[in-house]
Amino acid sequence: MIDFADEVLGVDLLPWQRAALIRMLELLEDGTMRFRTVVILVARQNGKSTLAQVLTIWLLCVWGWPLILGTAQDLDVAEALWEEVVDLVLDNDELAPLVDEKRGVTRVNGKKSLNLASGAKYKVKAANRRAGRGLSGNLVLLDELREHQTWDAWGAITKTTMARAEALILALSNAGDATSRVLRYLRLMAHKAVGDPDGINAAEADSSGGPTQFDLETMQSFATAKDADEEDADLDGLDVDDLQQDEETLCLLEWSALPGRDRRDREGWRQANPSLGYTITLRTIAAACKTDPEWIFRTEVLCQWNDGASSGPWEPGSWEETTIETRKLEDGREVVVNAADAIVGPVMAGIGQSGDRSLTYIALAGWRADGDAQIELVAGRYGVDWVEDWLASPDRKGRIKAVTGQKNGAPESTLVKQLKASRTFHMPVVDMDLIGAHANAYDELARRAAWHMPSPVLDLAAQTAERKTLSGGAWVLDHINSPVDIAPIKAWIAALWLLLNHDAEPPPPPPPPKALATDDDEEDDDHDSLTGDLSSVGF
Repeated sequence: MIDFADEVLGVDLLPWQRAALIRMLELLEDGTMRFRTVVILVARQNGKSTLAQVLTIWLLCVWGWPLILGTAQDLDVAEALWEEVVDLVLDNDELAPLVDEKRGVTRVNGKKSLNLASGAKYKVKAANRRAGRGLSGNLVLLDELREHQTWDAWGAITKTTMARAEALILALSNAGDATSRVLRYLRLMAHKAVGDPDGINAAEADSSGGPTQFDLETMQSFATAKDADEEDADLDGLDVDDLQQDEETLCLLEWSALPGRDRRDREGWRQANPSLGYTITLRTIAAACKTDPEWIFRTEVLCQWNDGASSGPWEPGSWEETTIETRKLEDGREVVVNAADAIVGPVMAGIGQSGDRSLTYIALAGWRADGDAQIELVAGRYGVDWVEDWLASPDRKGRIKAVTGQKNGAPESTLVKQLKASRTFHMPVVDMDLIGAHANAYDELARRAAWHMPSPVLDLAAQTAERKTLSGGAWVLDHINSPVDIAPIKAWIAALWLLLNHDAEPPPPPPPPKALATDDDEEDDDHDSLTGDLSSVGF
């Protein structure tokens, strides 16, 4: 491929690009490719796109792979790379004859495609839950993987390669942050496999942040939403294992400044910028170091991760310290380790909806035997049509006594009003005190009296949400300026407020010593939490 780039394309690959190709395209003894997923992390402007262009043209024109699928969160990014590949092929005397004479290049927005006479194609799609549906791709390019905050696009895109014996997923990015769920998961896996050289697995406290049953159910719910295409139904065949990555077929190639490097340390500049001295100059980096905010420079130029504040709007440490200890069973269920970490008695429901109104979340809050509150995120699905039936379903065993959500000025406000006006929904719908709900959440977390199970989507929202200060000094969460969808934590806050303020059964008194210990506990140390009693929820 390196020779092809030089002799046919006229592209003299840089040493780091050659090294990357040699590593990522290793073959096993039987001639098959060693890796099916390759992640390249390197600072901006170092030539990731050039490497992707060469790889695409080689696999399309020389190896004859039937479908190359290019994606990015911003479709313009994927289309820009596609345009450059098209120009390279059409302007090349050896490659241009390979293009189909009639259907050669399709430039219709949203359907751009380079079509070869052999039937091979290079198409582009936006990286979302629809990307690649109905297609079976060989090479999938994912540009700016750091922007993947949910598993929707990853699940949709990577499934296109499952039916191919020869396939490769190539993800390109610079360093991510706390919101980069997919990239963080893949990087953690790779670092763990080689002994955790940067200590990032130790810092994550063994939490990979990988896909969960909750993520899968959220994705699958889209297949039944009214606006879903028929081809979206193929999500029904997925399980959590399909979203996870086999470390044996994962290749991470990372150029980044070592942790702890001063941003002015020129050795750190070289570590993250392998094109330094070729297409990038010291003067250019020095100018950026002088003018960029520190973490812009570290992320963009040093390819270092910015986790940001882990406490979000809460008292530092309070969210982490009120997380219930759990373990995952082989069937994917999350169970609590201690029997005391469970809700007893009735529960209250809170609703939150994403800013674009596509996803709706439900959290349930109830009292524990020790008198503390426990709130669990139990459902997240596309649309709103499912909410009324879910809340009133016999599967809940009549435990849900009331529901609430923000009454005005929020995406879920319309849904809350519809539930209140519904003639078929007989559960009380309570008007929520918005400011009081946020104050309650802060206070209960501060005194370590509001517990929750670990949930990547809830934890991320809770730890990155931004505050919006109101007149008088009170604050609420800002669903517009927060870096991720905060609908899960809004549902959590609403459920807690309802539990604390709605007339219901009082919390039980603290149990006498060893009151929770039974013979059954000695036989089985794993205990289902609230969701174990709500049979239809599977995590």
